[in-house]
Amino acid sequence: MTAPDLSRPDSATGWSATHEDPRDDAQLVADHCAGDPTAFSEIFRRHKDRMWAVAVRTCGDPELAADAVQDAFLAAYRRLASFRGESALSTWLHRVVVNACLDRLRRVRPSAPLAADDDLPAERDEHASTITRLDVRRALAALPEGQRLALVLVDMHGLSVAETAAVLGVAEGTIKSRCARGRAALAHALGVTGG
Repeated sequence: MTAPDLSRPDSATGWSATHEDPRDDAQLVADHCAGDPTAFSEIFRRHKDRMWAVAVRTCGDPELAADAVQDAFLAAYRRLASFRGESALSTWLHRVVVNACLDRLRRVRPSAPLAADDDLPAERDEHASTITRLDVRRALAALPEGQRLALVLVDMHGLSVAETAAVLGVAEGTIKSRCARGRAALAHALGVTGG
C-alpha cells in the first residue's frame, strides 16, 4: 500500500473543502485496511488540526511538534489495522500523537538549563495577556510530564477523563489525581490563591 500525499489531502481524496466525505471514521478505517487510497487522506484531513494542537501544547515547540505530528500520522498509517475500535479513532490518534511527542522530547532533552528569563520579552513591553500566557507556559513546562500531559488533554483540549486515561494508558483515577496536583502546582506557581 502506497502512502497518500498528505500535503494535498483534497487532491488525494477527491473531496473539496466544501464537499465532505460522507464516510464516518469507522468506515474510513475499514476502507483504509481494505486498500482504499483515499481513506487515510480523509482521516488526516479530519484530525490533523486537533492533533497539531495537541502536539504543540505537548512539545512546546512548533518545529518539534511538526516532526512529532508527521511521525504520528506515519505510524498511524502503518498501524491503522491494529486499531480495535474500542475507543473513538480520535482517542487512538491522540495516544499516537502524544507518544510521538514524548519520543521526540526524549531525544532532545536539554543538556543545559532552559532559557533565562532575560531571554524572554520584557514584561513591561508586553500586553497583560501575553505576560499571563508566558507565565502559564513557564509554569506548565515546570510540571512533571504526567501532570502536564493530563492537564493539556483535559483542560486545554477538552478530552474527558476517560478519554485521557485511554490516550495515556493509565487509570481514570490517575488522571484525576494528576489533574488535581497539576492544577494545584500551577496555581501555586502563578500565585493564585483559593477564593
